Amino acid sequence: MAAVVACGLVAGCGTTMTGQAAQPARVHDQHQGQGTQVQPIDMVKTTEADWQQVTRALGRPGKLSADGTVYRVGFPRSDLQVTSYGVRIKPPFALGSYAAFARYADGSTMVMGDLVVTEPELPEVTDALQRRGIAQTAVHKHLLAHEPEVWWSHLHATGRDPVAIARAIRSALDQTATPAPAAPSSPPPLGLDTQRIDAALGAKGTQEGGIYRFSFARKETITSHGRVVNAAMGVNTALNFQPTGGGKAAINGDFVMTAGEVQKVIQALRRGGIDIVEVHQHALDDQPRLFYMHFWAHAVRLAGALRAAVQASAVKPA
Repeated sequence: MAAVVACGLVAGCGTTMTGQAAQPARVHDQHQGQGTQVQPIDMVKTTEADWQQVTRALGRPGKLSADGTVYRVGFPRSDLQVTSYGVRIKPPFALGSYAAFARYADGSTMVMGDLVVTEPELPEVTDALQRRGIAQTAVHKHLLAHEPEVWWSHLHATGRDPVAIARAIRSALDQTATPAPAAPSSPPPLGLDTQRIDAALGAKGTQEGGIYRFSFARKETITSHGRVVNAAMGVNTALNFQPTGGGKAAINGDFVMTAGEVQKVIQALRRGGIDIVEVHQHALDDQPRLFYMHFWAHAVRLAGALRAAVQASAVKPA
């Protein structure tokens, strides 16, 4: 049977796919490295109604980006009790699996995402993704010295049947103990001087699930497999503050950088005493080539050091 992309040649075809994970990008990969200029395919605007069947397939509601281009569904690992350097990690801080769907002018849908899995879950999740034609583009960690061992598996798929892709992702999600979505609740007071943090970073943060967070988008146009992608797809610098009492916060997230920016960002972070967790890629065919740097710190005032690192890369508030 066909993988996701082959299935997508006819919308609404069968839901069973076998693993040819490289297939989603093959039609675009042929242009890479041959000096051929290919016009990137633009996103198109959608509505919440366009994604109802995806919502049913995943068993969870999503949220449409403000510009209507990306439908993002989150799968927080609220079942896990993860600690890093003694800090209990909240799901919105660093344990949020997600899948971001975007529709394109050629009628295709591309999905980028990240699944948070325990070490015992990882082999089964990998096999489920590969059986259904979902490519894995990175497997790594976002935290230091954390217990239990948790991994992050980035995924990618392109096809004309977003529901088939959603079912494939659901098959991998079902290999984990990811719980059903919980009813929203009022978050507790942050206990952070958010105005001071905003001023230090030169941007306005938002509160979600007790976490104060910032998102910065690349200034240039970014493509993946010949398609335009944006910050809502996960191509962003993310800075998360989790209050730990006494005005202190654990700080975690990642910087999106070109190769020439990596060392500058490392140096800016280290001057502020911020630890580097990992440097890696999230995609296999992005243009320009992007790298992501995860970091960690636990202190009272580090927003200034983060701003210096933000300024070392070509990003702007998303």
